[in-house]
Amino acid sequence: MEQFTYQIGPGEDEERLDKWISAALPELSRSYIQKCIKSDSVLVNGSPQKAGYRLRVDDEIVFSIPEAAEPSIEPEAIPLDILYEDADLLVVNKPKGMVVHPAPGHYSGTLVNAVLYHCRGQLSGINGVLRPGIVHRIDRDTTGSLIVCKNDRAHNAVAAQLKEHSITRRYRAIVHGVIQTENGVVDTSIGRDPRDRKRMAAGVAHGKPAVTHYTVLERFREYTYIECRLETGRTHQIRVHMASIGHPVLGDEVYSHRNTPYRLEGQTLHAMVIGFVHPTTNAYMEVTAPLPDYFEKLLRILPR
Repeated sequence: MEQFTYQIGPGEDEERLDKWISAALPELSRSYIQKCIKSDSVLVNGSPQKAGYRLRVDDEIVFSIPEAAEPSIEPEAIPLDILYEDADLLVVNKPKGMVVHPAPGHYSGTLVNAVLYHCRGQLSGINGVLRPGIVHRIDRDTTGSLIVCKNDRAHNAVAAQLKEHSITRRYRAIVHGVIQTENGVVDTSIGRDPRDRKRMAAGVAHGKPAVTHYTVLERFREYTYIECRLETGRTHQIRVHMASIGHPVLGDEVYSHRNTPYRLEGQTLHAMVIGFVHPTTNAYMEVTAPLPDYFEKLLRILPR
Protein backbone atom coordinates (compact mmCIF):
# COMPACT_ATOMS: atom_id res chain seq x y z
CA MET A 1 0.00 0.00 0.00
CA GLU A 2 1.42 3.38 -1.04
CA GLN A 3 1.23 6.07 1.63
CA PHE A 4 1.28 9.81 1.04
CA THR A 5 1.97 12.18 3.97
CA TYR A 6 1.91 15.99 3.90
CA GLN A 7 1.69 18.83 6.40
CA ILE A 8 -0.38 21.85 5.42
CA GLY A 9 1.61 25.08 5.27
CA PRO A 10 0.62 28.75 5.27
CA GLY A 11 -1.47 29.65 2.24
CA GLU A 12 -2.79 26.13 1.79
CA ASP A 13 -5.41 26.30 4.53
CA GLU A 14 -9.15 26.77 3.96
CA GLU A 15 -8.99 24.40 0.98
CA ARG A 16 -11.42 21.48 0.84
CA LEU A 17 -9.71 18.17 1.68
CA ASP A 18 -10.78 16.41 -1.53
CA LYS A 19 -9.86 19.38 -3.72
CA TRP A 20 -6.42 19.70 -2.12
CA ILE A 21 -5.63 15.99 -2.63
CA SER A 22 -6.84 16.21 -6.22
CA ALA A 23 -4.35 19.00 -6.88
CA ALA A 24 -1.55 17.21 -5.03
CA LEU A 25 -2.14 13.90 -6.83
CA PRO A 26 -3.47 14.85 -10.28
CA GLU A 27 -3.13 11.28 -11.55
CA LEU A 28 -6.08 10.31 -9.32
CA SER A 29 -9.66 11.25 -10.20
CA ARG A 30 -11.74 13.36 -7.82
CA SER A 31 -14.36 10.59 -7.57
CA TYR A 32 -11.68 8.04 -6.60
CA ILE A 33 -10.30 10.42 -3.95
CA GLN A 34 -13.77 10.96 -2.50
CA LYS A 35 -14.30 7.20 -2.39
CA CYS A 36 -11.03 6.80 -0.47
CA ILE A 37 -12.04 9.53 1.98
CA LYS A 38 -15.37 7.77 2.63
CA SER A 39 -13.54 4.49 3.27
CA ASP A 40 -11.25 6.19 5.85
CA SER A 41 -8.13 5.78 3.72
CA VAL A 42 -7.46 9.48 4.35
CA LEU A 43 -6.68 10.68 7.86
CA VAL A 44 -6.26 14.27 9.05
CA ASN A 45 -4.29 14.49 12.29
CA GLY A 46 -4.93 10.78 12.79
CA SER A 47 -8.70 10.92 12.32
CA PRO A 48 -11.01 10.44 9.30
CA GLN A 49 -12.68 13.56 7.91
CA LYS A 50 -15.31 14.31 5.30
CA ALA A 51 -14.40 15.41 1.77
CA GLY A 52 -15.58 18.95 2.51
CA TYR A 53 -13.34 19.39 5.56
CA ARG A 54 -11.53 22.75 5.40
CA LEU A 55 -7.82 22.35 5.98
CA ARG A 56 -5.91 24.29 8.63
CA VAL A 57 -2.26 25.23 8.92
CA ASP A 58 -0.19 22.35 10.39
CA ASP A 59 -2.85 19.73 9.60
CA GLU A 60 -1.15 16.43 8.77
CA ILE A 61 -2.73 14.46 5.94
CA VAL A 62 -1.99 10.75 5.63
CA PHE A 63 -3.43 9.16 2.49
CA SER A 64 -3.03 5.37 2.38
CA ILE A 65 -3.76 4.57 -1.25
CA PRO A 66 -5.35 1.10 -1.35
CA GLU A 67 -3.78 -1.62 -3.43
CA ALA A 68 -5.87 -1.84 -6.56
CA ALA A 69 -6.22 -4.59 -9.08
CA GLU A 70 -4.29 -3.31 -12.06
CA PRO A 71 -6.38 -3.11 -15.22
CA SER A 72 -5.57 -5.28 -18.18
CA ILE A 73 -3.55 -3.21 -20.65
CA GLU A 74 -4.25 -4.30 -24.19
CA PRO A 75 -1.72 -4.33 -27.05
CA GLU A 76 -2.66 -1.85 -29.78
CA ALA A 77 -1.40 -1.68 -33.35
CA ILE A 78 -0.12 1.87 -33.04
CA PRO A 79 2.72 2.71 -35.44
CA LEU A 80 6.09 3.20 -33.76
CA ASP A 81 9.06 5.18 -35.04
CA ILE A 82 11.80 2.76 -33.98
CA LEU A 83 15.29 4.25 -34.01
CA TYR A 84 17.12 1.13 -32.77
CA GLU A 85 16.14 -2.39 -31.75
CA ASP A 86 17.80 -5.64 -30.70
CA ALA A 87 17.02 -8.59 -28.41
CA ASP A 88 17.46 -6.51 -25.24
CA LEU A 89 15.87 -3.15 -25.93
CA LEU A 90 14.53 -0.68 -28.40
CA VAL A 91 14.78 3.09 -28.68
CA VAL A 92 11.67 4.79 -30.00
CA ASN A 93 11.05 8.32 -31.22
CA LYS A 94 7.98 9.31 -29.19
CA PRO A 95 5.59 11.66 -30.97
CA LYS A 96 3.99 14.74 -29.47
CA GLY A 97 0.77 14.08 -27.58
CA MET A 98 1.50 10.44 -26.72
CA VAL A 99 1.40 9.44 -23.04
CA VAL A 100 4.22 7.04 -22.13
CA HIS A 101 2.37 4.65 -19.83
CA PRO A 102 -1.26 4.04 -18.83
CA ALA A 103 -2.76 5.99 -15.94
CA PRO A 104 -6.30 6.86 -14.87
CA GLY A 105 -7.94 8.43 -17.91
CA HIS A 106 -5.27 7.10 -20.29
CA TYR A 107 -5.55 3.31 -20.53
CA SER A 108 -5.27 3.20 -24.32
CA GLY A 109 -3.28 4.95 -27.00
CA THR A 110 -0.13 5.03 -24.88
CA LEU A 111 3.42 4.05 -25.77
CA VAL A 112 3.01 0.95 -23.59
CA ASN A 113 -0.03 -0.16 -25.61
CA ALA A 114 2.05 0.23 -28.76
CA VAL A 115 5.16 -1.62 -27.53
CA LEU A 116 3.06 -4.46 -26.10
CA TYR A 117 1.79 -5.07 -29.62
CA HIS A 118 5.19 -4.64 -31.24
CA CYS A 119 7.12 -6.81 -28.77
CA ARG A 120 4.45 -9.48 -28.33
CA GLY A 121 4.86 -9.57 -24.56
CA GLN A 122 8.67 -9.63 -24.56
CA LEU A 123 9.09 -6.72 -22.16
CA SER A 124 10.67 -6.23 -18.76
CA GLY A 125 8.17 -6.81 -15.97
CA ILE A 126 9.99 -4.86 -13.26
CA ASN A 127 7.60 -1.91 -13.33
CA GLY A 128 4.48 -4.08 -13.29
CA VAL A 129 1.51 -4.39 -15.61
CA LEU A 130 1.07 -0.67 -16.23
CA ARG A 131 4.68 0.11 -17.17
CA PRO A 132 6.21 -2.99 -18.81
CA GLY A 133 9.61 -2.19 -20.28
CA ILE A 134 9.48 1.45 -19.19
CA VAL A 135 12.69 2.52 -17.44
CA HIS A 136 12.30 6.29 -17.88
CA ARG A 137 9.81 8.64 -19.49
CA ILE A 138 9.36 12.01 -21.16
CA ASP A 139 6.39 14.36 -20.97
CA ARG A 140 3.34 13.84 -23.16
CA ASP A 141 4.07 16.89 -25.34
CA THR A 142 7.85 16.36 -25.45
CA THR A 143 9.06 14.39 -28.45
CA GLY A 144 12.11 12.23 -28.97
CA SER A 145 14.20 9.26 -27.92
CA LEU A 146 13.05 6.86 -25.22
CA ILE A 147 14.55 3.51 -24.17
CA VAL A 148 12.22 0.51 -23.73
CA CYS A 149 13.70 -2.66 -22.18
CA LYS A 150 12.67 -6.14 -23.29
CA ASN A 151 13.97 -8.09 -20.28
CA ASP A 152 14.71 -7.52 -16.60
CA ARG A 153 18.48 -7.76 -17.03
CA ALA A 154 18.51 -4.93 -19.55
CA HIS A 155 16.08 -2.95 -17.41
CA ASN A 156 18.29 -3.20 -14.32
CA ALA A 157 21.40 -2.23 -16.31
CA VAL A 158 19.80 0.87 -17.83
CA ALA A 159 18.14 1.84 -14.54
CA ALA A 160 21.54 1.69 -12.79
CA GLN A 161 22.99 4.10 -15.37
CA LEU A 162 20.05 6.46 -14.87
CA LYS A 163 20.56 6.36 -11.12
CA GLU A 164 24.24 7.28 -11.38
CA HIS A 165 23.50 9.94 -14.05
CA SER A 166 25.84 8.35 -16.61
CA ILE A 167 23.33 8.29 -19.47
CA THR A 168 23.80 11.02 -22.08
CA ARG A 169 20.64 13.04 -22.68
CA ARG A 170 20.75 15.98 -25.05
CA TYR A 171 17.60 17.93 -25.86
CA ARG A 172 16.73 20.66 -28.32
CA ALA A 173 14.46 23.51 -27.29
CA ILE A 174 13.26 26.90 -28.43
CA VAL A 175 12.97 29.33 -25.55
CA HIS A 176 11.57 32.81 -25.12
CA GLY A 177 14.02 35.71 -25.17
CA VAL A 178 17.50 36.11 -26.58
CA ILE A 179 20.19 34.43 -24.48
CA GLN A 180 23.35 36.53 -24.71
CA THR A 181 25.90 34.04 -23.39
CA GLU A 182 27.02 31.15 -25.58
CA ASN A 183 26.45 28.57 -22.88
CA GLY A 184 25.53 28.28 -19.25
CA VAL A 185 24.59 25.99 -16.37
CA VAL A 186 21.46 26.01 -14.20
CA ASP A 187 22.28 24.29 -10.91
CA THR A 188 19.13 24.65 -8.83
CA SER A 189 17.16 22.04 -6.90
CA ILE A 190 13.73 21.00 -8.18
CA GLY A 191 10.77 19.85 -6.12
CA ARG A 192 7.00 19.99 -5.96
CA ASP A 193 5.72 23.59 -5.95
CA PRO A 194 4.25 24.15 -2.46
CA ARG A 195 1.72 26.61 -3.90
CA ASP A 196 0.57 24.39 -6.76
CA ARG A 197 1.06 20.65 -6.38
CA LYS A 198 0.56 20.06 -10.11
CA ARG A 199 3.74 21.99 -10.90
CA MET A 200 7.40 21.61 -10.08
CA ALA A 201 9.49 24.54 -8.86
CA ALA A 202 13.17 25.52 -8.75
CA GLY A 203 14.95 26.32 -5.52
CA VAL A 204 12.40 24.84 -3.11
CA ALA A 205 13.73 23.71 0.26
CA HIS A 206 12.62 20.10 -0.15
CA GLY A 207 13.84 19.82 -3.76
CA LYS A 208 16.35 17.36 -5.20
CA PRO A 209 19.62 18.45 -6.86
CA ALA A 210 19.22 19.22 -10.56
CA VAL A 211 21.77 20.41 -13.12
CA THR A 212 21.09 21.50 -16.71
CA HIS A 213 23.79 22.63 -19.17
CA TYR A 214 22.66 24.70 -22.16
CA THR A 215 24.36 25.88 -25.35
CA VAL A 216 23.04 28.46 -27.81
CA LEU A 217 22.63 27.06 -31.34
CA GLU A 218 20.89 30.02 -33.00
CA ARG A 219 19.43 33.37 -31.97
CA PHE A 220 16.23 34.82 -33.39
CA ARG A 221 14.60 38.21 -32.89
CA GLU A 222 12.57 37.08 -29.86
CA TYR A 223 13.66 33.50 -29.26
CA THR A 224 16.75 31.32 -28.84
CA TYR A 225 17.33 27.80 -30.15
CA ILE A 226 19.37 25.82 -27.63
CA GLU A 227 20.72 22.40 -26.80
CA CYS A 228 20.32 21.22 -23.21
CA ARG A 229 22.36 18.45 -21.61
CA LEU A 230 21.01 16.88 -18.45
CA GLU A 231 23.19 15.79 -15.55
CA THR A 232 20.08 14.77 -13.61
CA GLY A 233 16.60 13.75 -14.69
CA ARG A 234 14.06 15.51 -12.51
CA THR A 235 10.43 15.90 -13.50
CA HIS A 236 10.03 18.78 -15.99
CA GLN A 237 13.70 19.66 -15.41
CA ILE A 238 14.46 21.66 -18.56
CA ARG A 239 11.09 23.39 -18.51
CA VAL A 240 11.49 24.43 -14.86
CA HIS A 241 15.15 25.42 -15.12
CA MET A 242 14.78 27.54 -18.25
CA ALA A 243 11.71 29.28 -16.82
CA SER A 244 13.65 29.98 -13.62
CA ILE A 245 16.26 32.02 -15.53
CA GLY A 246 13.66 33.96 -17.51
CA HIS A 247 13.72 31.88 -20.69
CA PRO A 248 10.72 29.52 -20.58
CA VAL A 249 10.29 26.98 -23.34
CA LEU A 250 8.14 28.23 -26.21
CA GLY A 251 4.67 26.70 -26.08
CA ASP A 252 4.94 25.58 -22.46
CA GLU A 253 1.44 25.93 -21.07
CA VAL A 254 2.50 25.24 -17.47
CA TYR A 255 5.70 27.20 -16.85
CA SER A 256 5.26 30.09 -19.29
CA HIS A 257 2.57 32.77 -19.38
CA ARG A 258 3.91 34.41 -22.52
CA ASN A 259 1.74 34.59 -25.60
CA THR A 260 2.93 33.19 -28.91
CA PRO A 261 1.59 33.80 -32.43
CA TYR A 262 2.42 30.20 -33.41
CA ARG A 263 -0.12 27.41 -33.19
CA LEU A 264 1.64 24.89 -30.99
CA GLU A 265 0.45 21.90 -28.98
CA GLY A 266 2.64 22.07 -25.90
CA GLN A 267 6.29 22.89 -25.43
CA THR A 268 8.92 22.95 -28.20
CA LEU A 269 11.16 20.41 -26.52
CA HIS A 270 12.75 17.38 -28.19
CA ALA A 271 14.83 14.57 -26.65
CA MET A 272 17.29 14.36 -29.53
CA VAL A 273 20.19 12.17 -28.34
CA ILE A 274 20.31 9.39 -25.79
CA GLY A 275 23.57 7.57 -25.07
CA PHE A 276 24.17 4.59 -22.81
CA VAL A 277 26.26 1.48 -22.29
CA HIS A 278 24.55 -1.48 -23.91
CA PRO A 279 23.59 -4.10 -21.27
CA THR A 280 24.97 -7.04 -23.30
CA THR A 281 27.86 -5.70 -25.40
CA ASN A 282 29.03 -3.20 -22.73
CA ALA A 283 29.75 -0.82 -25.62
CA TYR A 284 28.69 2.81 -25.41
CA MET A 285 26.12 3.76 -28.03
CA GLU A 286 24.17 6.88 -28.96
CA VAL A 287 20.84 7.08 -30.74
CA THR A 288 19.61 10.29 -32.37
CA ALA A 289 15.96 11.19 -32.96
CA PRO A 290 15.56 13.68 -35.82
CA LEU A 291 13.69 16.89 -35.12
CA PRO A 292 9.94 16.58 -35.76
CA ASP A 293 8.55 18.38 -38.80
CA TYR A 294 6.73 21.05 -36.78
CA PHE A 295 9.99 21.93 -34.99
CA GLU A 296 11.99 22.25 -38.22
CA LYS A 297 9.25 24.37 -39.81
CA LEU A 298 9.24 26.68 -36.81
CA LEU A 299 13.01 27.16 -37.07
CA ARG A 300 12.55 28.20 -40.71
CA ILE A 301 9.84 30.78 -40.08
CA LEU A 302 10.97 32.41 -36.83
CA PRO A 303 11.93 36.08 -37.55
CA ARG A 304 15.67 36.68 -37.36
